[in-house]
Amino acid sequence: MSTRDPRIDAYIDKAAPFAQPILKHIRRVVHAACPDVQETMKWSFPHFDYKGAMLCSMAAFKAHAVMGFWKAKLLADRGFPEVAAGVEQAMGHFGRMTSIADLPSEARLTRMIKAAAALNDEGITVKREKSAPKPAVKPPAYFMAAVTKNKKALAAYEAFSPSHRREYVEWVTEAKTEATRDKRLAQAVALLAEGKSRNWKYERT
Repeated sequence: MSTRDPRIDAYIDKAAPFAQPILKHIRRVVHAACPDVQETMKWSFPHFDYKGAMLCSMAAFKAHAVMGFWKAKLLADRGFPEVAAGVEQAMGHFGRMTSIADLPSEARLTRMIKAAAALNDEGITVKREKSAPKPAVKPPAYFMAAVTKNKKALAAYEAFSPSHRREYVEWVTEAKTEATRDKRLAQAVALLAEGKSRNWKYERT
């Protein structure tokens, strides 16, 4: 039996107007093609799992949306070469989508999803090379100066895993303007003081 995750409803509602029809269309086709699919949020964007393994995912950005299959290479080998066509342009497998027309036809997409589900039925897994661990994040002095001023924020930051620390540091340091950086830094300190990770909204409790 399929499940619907309210976090995905919220994700779609917050997406740009152009992206909402794309995400809704993908969601509907996935559920129709794989009735027992399970919805969840991973890495802050919607995923669809089947039989305990990832099936596909979707995401929306400011100017485009994407859809990806976890076992894309195996799907390509099974007669769906187009899943690899857009991988050089975006993180998904159909390039940078701005409308439903950028997706394969509903019939074709349905066949892809069923083929992906069949791979999970067969218990076929994808061997992935382990990437080298990232070096420990080195926060800039201004970041630590702000965090240190709040004892609760500092305690939470020091207790967090390296990946959670990295999320905060990269979010702040990647700001394009000083004003945005200062705003994000203030938000980061406030969230840390509450003991929350950067993406706490998407974490299961």
